[in-house]
Formats: sequence, C-alpha cells, structure tokens
Amino acid sequence: MDLHQSRESSGRESSDRRLNSWKAIGAFFERDERTVRRWEIDRGLPVHRVPGSGRSSVYAYVDELNEWLLTADGQVSASEPNESPETAGHPAVVQTPPSTGPRTNSPSRRTYIFLLAAAILLLLAASPIVYRRYLSAHSAASPALPAGMKAAANPEAQEFYLQGLYYWNKRAPEDLNRGLDAFTQSVVHDPNYAPAYVGLANCYNLLREYTLMPPKEAYPRAIAAAQRAIALDDSLPEAHTALAFADMYWVWDARSADREFRRALALDPNSVVAHHWYGTALFVMGRYSEAIAQIDQAQQLDPPSSAILADKGLILFYAGERSQAVSLLRELEVSEPTFLSPHRYLREIALATGDYKSFLSESRQMAGLLRDSGRLEIAKSAEGGYAAAGGPGMLRAMLREAQRLQAEGKMSAFELAGIYALLKDRGQALRLLHLSVENHEAEAIAIRNEPSFQAMHGDPAFQKLVAKVGLPSLN
Repeated sequence: MDLHQSRESSGRESSDRRLNSWKAIGAFFERDERTVRRWEIDRGLPVHRVPGSGRSSVYAYVDELNEWLLTADGQVSASEPNESPETAGHPAVVQTPPSTGPRTNSPSRRTYIFLLAAAILLLLAASPIVYRRYLSAHSAASPALPAGMKAAANPEAQEFYLQGLYYWNKRAPEDLNRGLDAFTQSVVHDPNYAPAYVGLANCYNLLREYTLMPPKEAYPRAIAAAQRAIALDDSLPEAHTALAFADMYWVWDARSADREFRRALALDPNSVVAHHWYGTALFVMGRYSEAIAQIDQAQQLDPPSSAILADKGLILFYAGERSQAVSLLRELEVSEPTFLSPHRYLREIALATGDYKSFLSESRQMAGLLRDSGRLEIAKSAEGGYAAAGGPGMLRAMLREAQRLQAEGKMSAFELAGIYALLKDRGQALRLLHLSVENHEAEAIAIRNEPSFQAMHGDPAFQKLVAKVGLPSLN
C-alpha cells in the first residue's frame, strides 16, 4: 500500500503530466471547454473521471492526448475551430470560400502543427532527458519543480530529478525502478541536491510494496537517503515525510513517525504526500477518525490521485463505511485495472467478509500484477480447495501451499499465521506471530488491523506482540 507499509508521490503527489480540469484540457488544445467536452463524446478524447465523483471531476494525461492526436479522430478534431454558442450541439456548417486556385485535400496548418508536435514527443520519448527538456521549453503542461522545491545547482541534476518524479508517480514496478535510476543520476550530477535524496528514499519506501524487493534491503536505504536529505536541508518537508514513513513501517517507532509527519506539515501544510502518508500511519495505529481527516485533506489537494483514493477506500472499510469503501475501490479497479492497490485491498476485504469468490479472483489478479509465482500457486491451490470443499477447503489448501513456501523462505510467518488464525488454530497463529515479530518482518506492523487476528485481541500474549511492534494498546 502506500498504506500497509506505505504509491502514492513526489513532494506534492500531483503529476505534472496530468491536466486536472476541462479548462486545462481545453487550454492544452487551445480550445474552449465546450469543444473538448464534445470531442470526448464524438471523437473518443481520452478523459478520465475521479472515482466517486460522477461526471464532474475529470483529468487527462498529456501523453494520452498526444497519442490521440495521431489517430484519425484526433487529426480531424485538431483542425476544428472552437464551438460558438450558436453552433454548439448542432452539425457543423462548412463555409467554402471562393476558389483562388486548384483545391487540395490537405489539412489545415494547425493540424500539421499538432501532428508534428505529437510525432516529436513520441520520438523523443525514447530519450527521457531530451523529452523533459522539450516539454519544459514548449509545452503548456510542462513539468515543473513542486512548489517550494529548490532548484539544483546543476541543470542536469534537476532534469534527472524531474524525470524521477515522473516515473515515481506512475507507481508501476518498472517505473519505480526507472525513477530510482533517475534520482541516482541526479545525485551523481549534484551530490548536495537534497530533493534527489528524498526521491531515492521515496522509491525505496515503495519498491518493497510494488516489487519483490525485500524490506530489509529497501528500508535501510530509504532511511539513509532521507537522513542525508535532512542533513543537507532540514527545512525540506518531503525529507521528514520520507523518514517518518520508514520510522513507522520499519523502525516501528510510531512516536518518531508522528513527530516527523507533524514536522513536515508544519513546514508545508499543503504537502499532499505528508497528509496522505500520515493518514495511513494513523490508520495503522488504529486512530481512524484522524486518519480519515488526513486522507480527506490529501484528496482535496490532489483529487485524481489513485494512490490516495485506494488508501482512502481501505481506511473507510475499517472505519465502518463498508459499502462506500467497496464502491470506491471497485470504481478504481475498473478505471485502472493494472494498479495493484485496489486488487490488494479488495482481496483483504473479501477475505474479512467471507466473500470467497471475490477473494479468489483478486488473489489471482494481485499475484499476476506482482509477478509473484508463489502467490500464484497459493491462488491456484485456493481455487481447487474452494471447488472441492468451499471456504474451509480453500483455507486448508492455502495452508498446505503456504507452509511449503514459508519453509523455503518465500513467505512470511505473518501471512502463514493469518491462515492458521482463520482456521481457528490460535496456538499456531501466536507461535508464528512471535516468530514474525522476532524476525522483524515488515508485515508485522499490520498486526493491530489484520482481520484474521480480530478474535485474538483479548489474548494477553497477542497484546504483548502489539506493544512490541510499537503500536497503541488495544484497550
């Protein structure tokens, strides 16, 4: 998650490749809002809607708009004039001027300009640095440093930093690795550029969630990078946020995390990522009302953020707003089927509510997105067990496969404990939870909220484990 140990983003989490209103989309094409609204209906203009907002809140990606321009519909639309109130909603009437020479079928000059620009952008995409420079110089939606972020002394370092932000915001495994490479190059070009170290820290904070990088490798690197950023510039809110994240989910120091999040928000009350990640940390602590207040603030600052919306869905579920939570996550899953978090959260919710068919479907999709062969084997075993003997058969089949993987070091003791708990074997579940905490498994931070362990909350042995992870008492 940008939650369970958290995609969702740079110092402000707003993507500089995204246009967040009809007005901004129209400005991109040098058209009025009425015209681009019609293009969506008539020409298939790629416009997205924020889940849960109906048709009022829209956004679009610059790269998708440029690709659309190369289609037949885009070519036709690019040459059309703005709609006037008199012509809006009615078939266009073409006024043909008197001929002054041989008539040709060539498109207008504006069409050529748009097509040429789109072709250039697509060609330059193979060279990210040149691509970013071209956008900075020529695009109305050019990327810029987050508000308040200091520029690098070395222009190359800043270009690599902007490239890293672009990829980091996308959250896909391959993009996080590209972002990591770009931030590393930024540091190489300017070893004293604090924001680049924040970028490194944020990449490592999420790589252990969205890829198979082990937490024991990712988190120490995130902490080192965040501490270096703070040493270079203690006034950088993003650096304190990155450190707070690792303090919470790896060091298991909720007090330090709370202090660093508050420090970040004192430095910048409008930091999207600070509100977002503070909200998820408060959720893990069991402070649901405060968590909702923080995640709502993050959403107000960056409405289209998929990472924020996904985490909000999970928080709402645990806060008792179950139908709203599932509806939000389902909408997000449909609009962005390759985004991992909705599948992960809906899988968790389905297991907690006994919706085993949804659990099986989400389990398979999650394993595929993670490219995790072990999870895929568990999903297949679960499907076979469910077909043979329903829910109990599913859990027993999962247990057999999970035991094998855990013995091979491919599954955490924490996950195996959850299956034992669902099978009502409290003794084995507690034994494995002790092992998980002693081995400092990153998943153990979720012990307080994990639905599988709810029946064990009154057990003194379980409560001691909650305290060892640094979380507030369950009483």
